[in-house]
Amino acid sequence: MKIICIGRNYAEHIKELDNEKPKEPIIFLKPDTAILLKKQPFFIPEFSNDVHHEVELLVRINRIGKHIDKKFAHKYYDEIGLGIDFTARDLQTQLKEKGLPWEKAKSFDGAAVVGKFINKNEIEDINNINFSLKRNKSVVQSGNSMLMMWKIDELIEYVSKYFTLKIGDVIFTGTPAGVGKVETNDVLTGYIEETEMFSIKVK
Repeated sequence: MKIICIGRNYAEHIKELDNEKPKEPIIFLKPDTAILLKKQPFFIPEFSNDVHHEVELLVRINRIGKHIDKKFAHKYYDEIGLGIDFTARDLQTQLKEKGLPWEKAKSFDGAAVVGKFINKNEIEDINNINFSLKRNKSVVQSGNSMLMMWKIDELIEYVSKYFTLKIGDVIFTGTPAGVGKVETNDVLTGYIEETEMFSIKVK
């Protein structure tokens, strides 16, 4: 399986990091070794002093597809999840300044939290999903899929132009505003609506 991540898909997040608004989705990949193992804490890597949380809605692909038209994209997933794209922001900034790829800042071991999934039939409107992240019981990020610049089906259409989607692949759909630094002993808890999707400790 592969993890396909979408960058800069929420306007307010683009503003908070003073980034340029893209004309098309930004794609980067994480290896499966980036997935944080179940019931394991997240360890802040020794190479970074500024790791940020980025909560995101996830889509798990359930059939093989290539060049998928947006109107058929809904047939390629039946579950929505929640996760965190951990980012070594200091390292990412250095790499961006040099025009280098972001993988060292985005794809290190444990940098992808993949929480629970729920059947999309339990969701009234895929394009109106509330989700949030609490840090030590205080909400630090909240978003709604209606605020995505590119909606889920549009992302599947776009991504499948470049990569064959396979069963089990996970798409991270982008993070809303409110990203911030994590500290040792933090507890990060993610929610879709009122349902807890994951809870992890930071070490």
